[in-house]
Amino acid sequence: MKLIVAIIQDKDSNRLSSALVKANFRATKLASTGGFLRAGNSTFMIGVDDSQVEAVLNVIRSSCKVREQLVTPMTPMSGTTDSYLPLPVEVQVGGATVFVLPVDRFEHF
Repeated sequence: MKLIVAIIQDKDSNRLSSALVKANFRATKLASTGGFLRAGNSTFMIGVDDSQVEAVLNVIRSSCKVREQLVTPMTPMSGTTDSYLPLPVEVQVGGATVFVLPVDRFEHF
């Protein structure tokens, strides 16, 4: 048995949730916040048999897309900010960060 922890951007959350239900996978969704962009994320916890891991990864892969987004860097913490003009920078966001963890014991009550 494996526990799949998938951290995804909120924009992909409903699409992934629907795709998991359609594929008959149960998931627990938690609200989370990313550290880099400080934007809303969703963390899905999905428990599956070892043989189902690739099927779940395929659902995640097809539901969570990487996209480009413009972000404005934060103001520097030290020094003067008089001459600091933050220009938007294009970064990749979205997709999924996925961890597949072994489960030693599973109980369902």
